[in-house]
Amino acid sequence: MFSLTWFAHIARHRSFTKAAAEMEVTRGALSQQLKALERQLNVRLLNRTTRDMSLTEEGQRLLDVLAPALTAVERAVSELGETHAEPSGLIRMNTSRVAARLLIEPHMGTFLARYPKLRLELAMDDGFSNIVAEGLDAGIRLGESLDEHMVAVPITPPLEMAIVGSPAYFQRHAAPETPADLVKHNCLAYRFTSSGTIDRWSFTSPNEERRTVVFEPQGNAVFNDDDSMLQAALQGVGLVQHIDLCVRRHLADGSLIRVLSAWCLPFPGFYLYVPSRAQMPAKIRVLMDFLAEQRERLAQRSVEHP
Repeated sequence: MFSLTWFAHIARHRSFTKAAAEMEVTRGALSQQLKALERQLNVRLLNRTTRDMSLTEEGQRLLDVLAPALTAVERAVSELGETHAEPSGLIRMNTSRVAARLLIEPHMGTFLARYPKLRLELAMDDGFSNIVAEGLDAGIRLGESLDEHMVAVPITPPLEMAIVGSPAYFQRHAAPETPADLVKHNCLAYRFTSSGTIDRWSFTSPNEERRTVVFEPQGNAVFNDDDSMLQAALQGVGLVQHIDLCVRRHLADGSLIRVLSAWCLPFPGFYLYVPSRAQMPAKIRVLMDFLAEQRERLAQRSVEHP
């Protein structure tokens, strides 16, 4: 087996000197191994002079068989070694701002302290990113935004959109009982930076018909930042639609009140998506595992504080 490996390195480089340097052995040792292999097979594998080297027909056939097998072996050995290696390097990740604030920013210190040789670069925008074309390692998006063939894992439990307003707002306006009542309310809008479109509010009737109702907010303010939109709701400006996890704290302390919850059904939450499962680097594996840990914590909180 060693002779076959050494032959493949010689053939790949077309040079005893380069192959010996790569394998950290002497040129003479390589030459002896090749001669032994040729004697064993009773065939010449290389034509060589003092200046040039070329594969014989038999040598080329042997290399064609060996090269893919040796590549697979080298890859497997590399992956086994990486499993126990400390993850290191740069992770470049695309994410929406709301996902970054909900899933990355609160836990960034913990993650980077656990893996001190890692660096994290966040590229935040609303649009779906082609991480392969943009040279990124991973991305985070809602499950409904992902192609079915995308390699992705869930990093939150299923989510709901929540319609919320402040107690001060509801002192001035009666709470809506159906989406049709929203025309009487100041509904604040979110505009996607990537497409320029207004985010419409979608509802599903709680009866057996499961009728879909789509509403376009027409309030006196429009935002392209979810945190600014939420601040307006807290100040009593109007109603907003936001992911339930993002407003849970405000619902718990009474600074926001949720309405129309029966009309808001769960949908797939956020997913981490990557280019491929094959030869996944250690740095991406630990990121995936870490975010899966956070998913379990979020799911537990949902049970404890529905």
